[in-house]
Amino acid sequence: MPNKSKQDEIIICRCEEVTLGEIREWIEKGYDTFDELKRVLRVGMGPCQGRGCRDLVLREISRISGMKISEIPPGRFRPPSKPVKLGVLAKGGDDE
Repeated sequence: MPNKSKQDEIIICRCEEVTLGEIREWIEKGYDTFDELKRVLRVGMGPCQGRGCRDLVLREISRISGMKISEIPPGRFRPPSKPVKLGVLAKGGDDE
């Protein structure tokens, strides 16, 4: 990879501390969808679930690939899963 610039050190995904340089590096390797970058870099997998970085990542994919942002799939949205105690499920509803 050519010399890194100050721009490459900018953190794009604050939750996972992914830099613009890392994103550019993986896009140049052929990872040109949000879901692919999510798998290799974990962008969009932190507490904000991509609300802080998704648009920035899509903009960079668009810039490097030449595709319009509207042509790039925004990635899958999955609700975060939270554990539920078995007692809550076993208790049932109030109508029993």
